[in-house]
Amino acid sequence: MQILIVDDDKIALTILRNALEMGGHDVVTASDGNQALALLRGGSRRLVISDWQMPNMDGLELCRAVRSEDLLGYVYVILLTGRDLLTERVEGLRAGADDFISKPFDPRDLLARVHTAERILSLETRDVAIFAMAKLAESRDPETGAHLERVRSYSRILAQHLSGMEKFREEIDAEYIRMIYLTSPLHDIGKVGIPDGVLLKPDRLTIAEFAIMKTHTTLGAQTLDAALRQFPGVKFLKMGRDIAASHHERFDGTGYPQGCRGNSIPLCARIVAVADVYDALTSKRVYKHALAHDESFSTIVEESGSHFDPDVVDAFVRNESRFMSIRSKFSEAEAMAA
Repeated sequence: MQILIVDDDKIALTILRNALEMGGHDVVTASDGNQALALLRGGSRRLVISDWQMPNMDGLELCRAVRSEDLLGYVYVILLTGRDLLTERVEGLRAGADDFISKPFDPRDLLARVHTAERILSLETRDVAIFAMAKLAESRDPETGAHLERVRSYSRILAQHLSGMEKFREEIDAEYIRMIYLTSPLHDIGKVGIPDGVLLKPDRLTIAEFAIMKTHTTLGAQTLDAALRQFPGVKFLKMGRDIAASHHERFDGTGYPQGCRGNSIPLCARIVAVADVYDALTSKRVYKHALAHDESFSTIVEESGSHFDPDVVDAFVRNESRFMSIRSKFSEAEAMAA
């Protein structure tokens, strides 16, 4: 695994590089956060050791940028710092840092922390398995295209914006944003239990058929609840269960399956509801045409406070251009693959 080290001090960069190469690691260097981010965008580097204090983009800003980017796989960030105050370390963790190394560093400590990072990164097979499970459920419907990829990208944008609001600051941190990106594709996993005659029907569903379709929420929740009983401390399973169960609840209490209202609906489900509906509106299905962005945008805004959490709608409005960019990116990718 190639390690990216970032420091504007050439001497410090050389010392770090020598220590890592002596430990048998392949290393690439950058002199500031902007250069590091460009390298991360252009390759598959997964482990970054960055100085905290740098010009242009410091280590903290680099952490935030890494967590907001749609990079290939999780990037583990270790901040190299002389900052030992608890408040500063908490600030670093909230920005998305995974670990810290104090200056001056001991090479043995450095290599031990790198080994820990490599072990944690190896766990990303979990992420692959979760997404594969979600894609398997989705594969029964050939019309959905890159629905899961778009929904998780939209969900992350919304969570990132909400994390900057005072009322959500304690609930949404870098790990929450990471988890909603990971688990939002599980929102429709219960559809694996819906009969083809209902799931793939090209016409409007009857009342009885729609009642069957609505059970995908409880089926998905039951599936993930079974896993939670075996692994009760696993946070991503709980978030996935909450999303699967509640992404069709409405803010005014008229949704399903429980008719939950307002903040009694889990925040993660309120976020995914906006992401899912926007993608459904702007996507073609056998039973409907895709709506233009402007019409879909207006629909989401008009249903603020009724269908959707007003705070989440506000985040959607303020990130309209990012939604359009993601939609365009996946549309182009699908056109090239056709």
